[in-house]
Amino acid sequence: MDEQRLGDVIDDHCVKCRRITNHSIVSLVNGQAAKVRCRTCYHDHDYRHEQAPPSKKELKKAEALAAAALASEDGDQPSAISEPAKKDKAKSEYA
Repeated sequence: MDEQRLGDVIDDHCVKCRRITNHSIVSLVNGQAAKVRCRTCYHDHDYRHEQAPPSKKELKKAEALAAAALASEDGDQPSAISEPAKKDKAKSEYA
């Protein structure tokens, strides 16, 4: 298939269905699918090229790596990566 047309059926990852399903092309930009509509739940979204979005766990891991890389450039450690101070449970304000 050289050229995509409006209404053509393609596979893409649907965030609502959480799986790869059939989609209809809703809009084109420069001959490539830009927006698609899931044929199962009828949800419109950007064409994702059959790629599932990263999980929240993967996003947090990537964020931590980026922060660590910035910290190594600057020389000081960001507060998001440093461990929180541990409180002594034996001591209490109301003892």
